[in-house]
Amino acid sequence: MPVPIVGLIGCGHIGRFHSRNLRGSLRSELVPGDYAAVCDRDIDRAGSFAAITGSRTVTSDAREVFELPGLNTVYVCTETAEHPDLVFAAASRGHNVFCEKPLAKTLPEVRRMVEAVEAAGVVNQVGLVLRYSPVFTVMHDLMSDPALGPLLTAHLRDDQFFPIRGHYGSSWRGSFERAGGGTLIEHSIHDVDLFRWLFGDIAAVRCHTRYTTGHEGVEDVAIATFQHAAGHQTSLSSVWHSLDDRPSTRHLEVFFEGGYFATDHDFLGPIRWQGRTGPLREIPADEVFERYVGIAGLQGGEVDLARAGMYEDYAFLRCVHEGRPAFPDFRTALAAHEVVDACYRSAAEAREISLGEP
Repeated sequence: MPVPIVGLIGCGHIGRFHSRNLRGSLRSELVPGDYAAVCDRDIDRAGSFAAITGSRTVTSDAREVFELPGLNTVYVCTETAEHPDLVFAAASRGHNVFCEKPLAKTLPEVRRMVEAVEAAGVVNQVGLVLRYSPVFTVMHDLMSDPALGPLLTAHLRDDQFFPIRGHYGSSWRGSFERAGGGTLIEHSIHDVDLFRWLFGDIAAVRCHTRYTTGHEGVEDVAIATFQHAAGHQTSLSSVWHSLDDRPSTRHLEVFFEGGYFATDHDFLGPIRWQGRTGPLREIPADEVFERYVGIAGLQGGEVDLARAGMYEDYAFLRCVHEGRPAFPDFRTALAAHEVVDACYRSAAEAREISLGEP
């Protein structure tokens, strides 16, 4: 089985997150591997990463990462506009690739990226990290009970301060040319993927966007209603604000004919729920995590990695090592991008857009 030899491109906020997870996963010795190279346009920042990771190659030129002898796995953690070319370069060399979300600025680019990694036959995964969230995994399990009756509706409010400053420091997110949009594509593509996972395929959308902060083409408000293939409707409010001391939050409420679920946390919980009779109850965060361990089938040191939020990257490295498909893959991300693209079309044309509509 191949040993992952990893190069990470992009040493910004999300790069730090994955770098930590890579180090933790490899140090756990649950999966073999070598964190061999780091790359950033700021060579000093790349050097500071290397000092922590022990990476042998430090560069500001991504080509040096791709051509590193023995390298077989690439993390793409740069700004969105740079994702396609880096993914194409990785796939053309047969490198396995983990790419942060969103995959690209436009739907045609995403489709070409999916074609590239699938044609190359490489292990591919996208940073739709909510798929590894204990609280949403447990909610998905709880909501699978047929005794709840039909799903009536759900609403998610997702808000964070505009990530051009603060600990994100992603100034490029204020540029349409570099980001492709604002809060909907850059942040709530997570939420769109979550809605598809929890509530089923989306058949049509109606969306409104607003631009209040002076960044042309970069919306700071998106309000979307989703018509799901099964017949129910859900809604999303996505907001970038200027409340610098407010943490990034997600508030989800779900109503079934015979049940109610809610959470204000996108990782551990707690979960509030109510059945057909009886008071509102709460599943505390520690119990949410215990249930998640059982649902995911985690064992031994995997539990510690999951508790630390490292399981997403560990799972990818395991798939590379074992030569099997990873998840969520590029095609899963494509489905979310199709919904986001339809939302932008709906906002521009002031009408409902059906998925697949030319």
